[in-house]
Amino acid sequence: MATIDIRNATYKYPLTKKPALRDITYTFEPGKFYGIIGENGGGKTTLCNLIRGLIPHFFKGKLEGDVIVNGTDIRDWDLGELSAQIGYVFQNPFTQISGIKTTVFEEVAMGLENLGIPKDQIIEKVVNVCKLLEIEDLVEKNPNELSGGQRQRVAFASIISMESETLVIDEPTSQLDPEGTEKVFSIIETLKHSDKTIILVEHKIDLIAAYCDEILVMNQGRIAYSGSTYDVLSNIDILEKGAMIPQTAILGHEMNRVGKSLDRIPITIDEAVEQINKRRLNHHGN
Repeated sequence: MATIDIRNATYKYPLTKKPALRDITYTFEPGKFYGIIGENGGGKTTLCNLIRGLIPHFFKGKLEGDVIVNGTDIRDWDLGELSAQIGYVFQNPFTQISGIKTTVFEEVAMGLENLGIPKDQIIEKVVNVCKLLEIEDLVEKNPNELSGGQRQRVAFASIISMESETLVIDEPTSQLDPEGTEKVFSIIETLKHSDKTIILVEHKIDLIAAYCDEILVMNQGRIAYSGSTYDVLSNIDILEKGAMIPQTAILGHEMNRVGKSLDRIPITIDEAVEQINKRRLNHHGN
């Protein structure tokens, strides 16, 4: 499985004065679920572009340092070969759809065709992934006529069908309503149990708290904080770096502040309920 090792990477887009990424060093281990959070313009999408190889192959600019994917420097990868290793679901589903296919089935199959997969295998893979993502009812529809939520699920299907070991997912719910968001996260829930490496940028912090193993906080192009999901999202100091923490963590810190301390800062609703009930029982017991 793919290991992505970033060492002292600094990157500047063409015609810009300030680096978008500054001295990034981080290793993404196989099979883990990473969340990337932080301020707008903090470098989250640029980091995704770097991991995916769009930097330096598509966005030219100036890259210093090293990005090693499966032992090979990102500069030495062919972008097409790398796309089979690392799938990328973009923020905007309207840019992910090719615009040249007239059915969802053909759209999902396109990446496999580009890889030269035999036709019978393509059909089998597309059928399986459409069932997995519950979009069988869309296969004969024109992808250019779908809603944003439907397009986002088709975009996921196109990437998942290629069976990449690593998936980079950049704010997949930013343009979706609550129902669309729920459907996308049910897909992410399925992926979480498939031993893939998942790197997710997402503003909905409660979802990050529920799904991720580790969190990176981006601020001004740097990794300001990183660590286990609990350690990062229970840390109120990340607010100063433009990142959010769950409402339950804010509640926990506020209770501590007014002398009604919990055993630990909760980062999910289930944890908050458990901690508050525990405190109530202890309080009444005393």
